[in-house]
Amino acid sequence: MTEKDNKMMAVAYCMESIDGEEREMLEEATESQPFQFITGMGITIPDFEEAVKDLQEGDAFDFTIPCGRAYGEYDDERVLDLDKSLFEIDGRFDSEHIRPDAIIPLQNEEGQRFQALVMEVGTDKVKVDLNHPLAGYDLHFAGKVLMSRPATLEEMEHMAKMMSGEGCGGCGGCGEGDCGDKSCGEGCGSGCCN
Repeated sequence: MTEKDNKMMAVAYCMESIDGEEREMLEEATESQPFQFITGMGITIPDFEEAVKDLQEGDAFDFTIPCGRAYGEYDDERVLDLDKSLFEIDGRFDSEHIRPDAIIPLQNEEGQRFQALVMEVGTDKVKVDLNHPLAGYDLHFAGKVLMSRPATLEEMEHMAKMMSGEGCGGCGGCGEGDCGDKSCGEGCGSGCCN
């Protein structure tokens, strides 16, 4: 994909999870705070990008992505009991941060970083869930395209910096971050609103 193929897009949508007959509203990107992204940069679920990338400004969309093509099936093997000693600071368990329902950063032996949900804190073990929060759910999206235009080289460079951790590190969401860059959340395509 070349620069001319990348599009800067902004979409407003409602996302629902589907579990059998049950539907639950999970996320909304409004017209005043749309989800912005640059196509071809791996920012969105591939099937989401595929469904909207050829749409024009003003076009509506309504589609469902099955869980296997979204965040995968829920995997019981990704629920782990870790030694409580792994969460000690200066010989003391970090009870301030390691508590049920907390999302914590972890790193494996290969240096890969990921998020985990703390499920339980026991006497000797901490039960964590490494599944994505939306694993096991089909996702339904309905909304419209607010902007679709060729991305500029500057926008693509800015996005690449953000994705590498050099740019808007710690963007709190839609211009509320600590980067001091007014473009954060206003065209950076980070999806930090969501």
